[in-house]
Amino acid sequence: MPIFDPFSQYQPGLSSPIQGGFDIVPDDATDLSAVTRAVMVSAAGDVAVILKNGDRLTLPGLLPGVIYPLRALRVEATGTTATGLKGLV
Repeated sequence: MPIFDPFSQYQPGLSSPIQGGFDIVPDDATDLSAVTRAVMVSAAGDVAVILKNGDRLTLPGLLPGVIYPLRALRVEATGTTATGLKGLV
């Protein structure tokens, strides 16, 4: 029997709970499989991103287990020292 979802008829938004995720492998030349709603790291460090609007920046000292609300298009290998990155959608 399928699990009942009382919210299945609602349109998800950026303030809705996370509904999916994927592992991020930082790459200087390849965009992510989906633009993220948030990013989380398993081990602390810096994360170099290209945001959805094209801005490129390095976020220093991200902490493990914290959900960072980022609309990331790409996570670059150069400048990223954090590991265990997760893209949340």
